Amino acid sequence: MKEFKAQEVAELYSELQNNGITVWIDGGWAVDALLGKQTRIHQDLDIAVQDNDLLRLKDFLEVYGYKEIERSEDKKWDLVMADNKGHEIEVHVFALDKNGDIADQQYWNGYSKGSLSGEGSIEGWPIKCVSLQQLIKTHDETKRKFKESDYADMEALRVKFGGKLFIAM
Repeated sequence: MKEFKAQEVAELYSELQNNGITVWIDGGWAVDALLGKQTRIHQDLDIAVQDNDLLRLKDFLEVYGYKEIERSEDKKWDLVMADNKGHEIEVHVFALDKNGDIADQQYWNGYSKGSLSGEGSIEGWPIKCVSLQQLIKTHDETKRKFKESDYADMEALRVKFGGKLFIAM
């Protein structure tokens, strides 16, 4: 995998918005968006997209040379697209119910009401991202093996937003 540069993420996000495809930044780039600066190298880009925008997103990315990577798991909610330069985008899908709230559904992504309410910036560009609470929820050592970068991400968020917001890790 080739690292994503902040400028590339900001430009891709902006192009998606300009084409009417709303996405929320997730993962390590969401941490950086909430912090307002890039804190580390990112090997991929995680995004959340509503299920009814998934085909348009895939078509858009294919125009830019991205193709879906075959995976051993069949996870509609978690697909990975890569380009010939080595960039990878992990796509997390969610659905909305008739009230406009995130629906309980067959997709696993852990999103719930309020989890897509984060706002931050990358390279000075305003970015919609997952909320601080969503990042805390998905960074739970009891549910997955932590990497060194996970510890650093959580510490940077704790320093900026205060330790009282954090669950035990």
